[in-house]
Amino acid sequence: MKLRNQILALFCLLTFAAVGWLYVRSWVVQKPFGIVLFVSDGLITSHLTSARLYENGANHRLFLESFPHLALLRNPARDYAVPDDAAAATAFATGTKGSHRSVGQDSQGKLLTSILDLAKQKGRAVGLITTSQLTAPSAAAFYAHSPNTQNRQPIADQLLAHPSLNLIFGGGRKDFLPEISGGQRQDGRNLLTEFQAKGWEIIQTKSELAKAPNYRTSGIIGFFAKEDLAFTNQTEAANEQPALADLVRRAIEFLQVRREGYLLIVDATLVTTAAEQNHGEQVLIETLALDRAIHAASDYAGGKSLILAAGKHATGGLSLNGYPLVTDHGAGLLGINSSGQPTLTWATGPNGPTPNASPKSNPPPEPAAFFTPSAFYTAEDVVAVGKGDGSEKLHGFLENTEIFEILRQAL
Repeated sequence: MKLRNQILALFCLLTFAAVGWLYVRSWVVQKPFGIVLFVSDGLITSHLTSARLYENGANHRLFLESFPHLALLRNPARDYAVPDDAAAATAFATGTKGSHRSVGQDSQGKLLTSILDLAKQKGRAVGLITTSQLTAPSAAAFYAHSPNTQNRQPIADQLLAHPSLNLIFGGGRKDFLPEISGGQRQDGRNLLTEFQAKGWEIIQTKSELAKAPNYRTSGIIGFFAKEDLAFTNQTEAANEQPALADLVRRAIEFLQVRREGYLLIVDATLVTTAAEQNHGEQVLIETLALDRAIHAASDYAGGKSLILAAGKHATGGLSLNGYPLVTDHGAGLLGINSSGQPTLTWATGPNGPTPNASPKSNPPPEPAAFFTPSAFYTAEDVVAVGKGDGSEKLHGFLENTEIFEILRQAL
């Protein structure tokens, strides 16, 4: 009788434990510890296909191709069918369609709440990385409110005053320094010293980034260039600036000490810079640098993290043409092929035929069909990929504002 009661009690205990486990597994929302969003113009199908071939041929696969979830994002701005950086980034940052040259506010000028602020309210550490200038529209959309992103000084002021950020890496040092110190501020303020007065640690080199301690009670800000960061191959040659993958790795090491988790935004904009000038090989190099950074985030953030990568817009209409062999890669996909035809071509940009000019005897190796001083942005659905809890919402055709909703629900 006693043994039977013990067996019955053990059975009840095991049943209770099993029900509890199923309840937690099925009904209790599991929040990812780390959340990382990559934003870049490298995430369109033509760039991804060309970068894959350029790196190691048609049978090669990029790391991001291992992500289990994928969607195409519709990305019109509120006022134009083709977004600019400000409008596209505002959609990601606030969940509201933005207008050209405006960040962080709606059509009536109402200030919108950023995903960074929501993450801070949840107790998470918050970081922002950009390969462009920290006051450029695609980075500013996550922390600033401005009806005119061409006016950079007030945006720099807002970054200094922003309460949510724990880590900031990027370029654009000139927007934070007075003219007497090599900057372009007209008010004489030195925002670097003001950051330091508020307790921020300032770093400016790859070596300083490597040496900075992971555990800290104050914020860390890296100004790694006066303007945009250098292109990846220039960085590797000069060894003066950290690569994007290094910035991501160190950012995760700094942010993951917070018990409540973290949110990291990575704005990889050098693809746009290269595309605007019809530098096709540079576009592919920067797309591969983005892929390596996503790989680094996956390695260092761990399996309990949510990692998303989403395209902003397309630029210039880059195409890889002709019939390269399956194994052709690298320089074999550049310049003029054996039939005398260019492998990489553009729709618009500075490589196009200039008006009223005689045909060039030596056309550029990456010609554009139509001349524009800077390549136009184009209407094209962009790619979003993801892994981790919440990324399963990426499927089919979605609005780009859905990225904000996925992040918000994961906080």
